[in-house]
Amino acid sequence: MNWLVSRATVTAVGLTCKAVLNLGFSSVAVDGIHNLHNALRSPARNAGQGIITGLLISFLRHLRRADQQKLQITSRRMVFSSRNISSSTTYALFRLDDPVTWGVLPARYYLSSRTTRWALGASDVMFTNPLVLLKAPILRYSSLVASIFSAFFRHGQTLETFRGKGVHQPAVDTAIQKLDQGEWVHLYGEGKINQPETYQRDVFGVARLSRFKWGVGRILMETSTPPVIIPMWLTGFDQLMPEGRSFPFKYLPRYGAQLSVTFGSPIPSEEILDALGSLELKAPPPDAVKPTGWVKDKVKEELQAPTIANEDLLKIRADVTAVIQRHVEALGRSICGDTLTR
Repeated sequence: MNWLVSRATVTAVGLTCKAVLNLGFSSVAVDGIHNLHNALRSPARNAGQGIITGLLISFLRHLRRADQQKLQITSRRMVFSSRNISSSTTYALFRLDDPVTWGVLPARYYLSSRTTRWALGASDVMFTNPLVLLKAPILRYSSLVASIFSAFFRHGQTLETFRGKGVHQPAVDTAIQKLDQGEWVHLYGEGKINQPETYQRDVFGVARLSRFKWGVGRILMETSTPPVIIPMWLTGFDQLMPEGRSFPFKYLPRYGAQLSVTFGSPIPSEEILDALGSLELKAPPPDAVKPTGWVKDKVKEELQAPTIANEDLLKIRADVTAVIQRHVEALGRSICGDTLTR
């Protein structure tokens, strides 16, 4: 029964988003979608090669100065002021970049979990009661409403993640299992709700993305087979739900937004495997750990040992994550230039 509810949920959302795009509510330019089509049709999926899309950078709304004062970031967790929640936070709960993006897919894709994505979603953002933001006394403390929204996202193939619990948590484990089954998992590399108005720049004045979360590296490393990785870049979604509008318009997408969705070429698996190239053959230290997934086989092949120093494992994880970040950044630069903004 759960699978039937899940199919109905994904199909309804997908068809709704496709209708929004096809009816001219907003325009969308799509490039490189053949890269995703080819991955989804690959027979290698039946042998356990999964697909990862995204690690994407979506230009969501820019925080206004007044909103920045209402949104406090502490200890890697989001803490909202108790009396005045910013409209940027509201957007986090009514974000449209994920479902609208998949409105560009053929309608038949929505009918199977093999051709629709699994995603990781923050517990404090998606698995809660967003109607609290409407300040409705009856709904604010309604656990029933929260349960309905939680069920909606679970049946919409979203895995609940918890901020601050690190890379070893059930949602990450499940994502790895899905990839080993040849499924499609969609990730957000920076793990952020809002993007900054401008990115940090290096000494040459070139914009750089924030460091991707190491959970990305763990997911990639612990699959049995290196997955197909397709970087993505979105633009225009900050205009779909712009800041500063009055109620009820701030909860509605804006007509006429110009969106773009770009799928890059798959990242060569050799670049991921090269992350092991810097390891040196040495006696296992006291803190040696036994790696899992394809890394285990590569460690045995390269080091002729079943274990690896924990610090080396962390370095591999960081190097793998950095490879993905470079490719996403390069894709964004090819679209938006060195500022990574339009």
